[in-house]
Amino acid sequence: MPWPTPYLGRLRERAGESLLYRVAGPEAHQKRARIHGTPGPRWFGPDRPVRLVHADASMYIGGLAALLLQSLHPTAMAAVAAHSGFQGDPWGRLQRTSTFLAVTTFGTSADAERAVVRVREVHGRIQGRTDAGTPYSASDPHLLAWVHVAETECFLRAYQRYGRQPLDPSGEDGYVADMARVARSLGAERPPETRAELAARLAEYRPELRATRESRDAARYLLSHPPLPALARLPYGFLAAAAVDLLPTWAVDWLDPPRATRVMLPLARPGGRAITTTVRWAMSSVPPVQAGLRQNPA
Repeated sequence: MPWPTPYLGRLRERAGESLLYRVAGPEAHQKRARIHGTPGPRWFGPDRPVRLVHADASMYIGGLAALLLQSLHPTAMAAVAAHSGFQGDPWGRLQRTSTFLAVTTFGTSADAERAVVRVREVHGRIQGRTDAGTPYSASDPHLLAWVHVAETECFLRAYQRYGRQPLDPSGEDGYVADMARVARSLGAERPPETRAELAARLAEYRPELRATRESRDAARYLLSHPPLPALARLPYGFLAAAAVDLLPTWAVDWLDPPRATRVMLPLARPGGRAITTTVRWAMSSVPPVQAGLRQNPA
């Protein structure tokens, strides 16, 4: 017997609001109104690939995969473990990251520039040494480029596998070029401009990557111990498996995912499709914001 339509409508609204608040925080609606509704030029026009990718539910899978891949750079992971608070305040970190992506992708040029200044100020205060004594700084152009390369690779892979309208080769190059615009503003060195350059940069970093205690601890936390209610654990398990399935085989071997995640890997792709479809269904209940975009992006 099918569920009554009013019940499904209320369920969808509750799920949509819960997702929105988890990702964007308690002021989610105010943020959306400011980002999308403020008139003015943008960094990216309405036809740019970055807007298509970053508006898609596949970002949930790509974002988790990016965190896992980023953790394999020992110096970058040491900085994250010491300063990011991703275990003490995981939702706060997610909300700050998602807000930065939303502002730079969809917000006005002025708001995007202010967001970049704030991030650079934070990065300037983060310095230290790894357990091996290697000094690090969050504003290091080489480390910033690694974070950027891992994000771009995983967001694009996730979209091409689970996105509503996968990009053609020209669109893939366009997405990488759009992301390079943001990376340069943050101070990353030589951000790639095409899909081929992205693959080459990832290969360049490969000799610097390895599994560490911190990376494996991060993987176990992100995959097995997310701060979620019991009812959300099974859907998250499919999302986690889909994220691991996006990674190169060598990265999966190094991270040594928990047994529960490995067991679900054969179902990673159908599970990923189910998760993204469910997120789109839930988020379709969130009222749209009147866009303030001009057709002359800066």
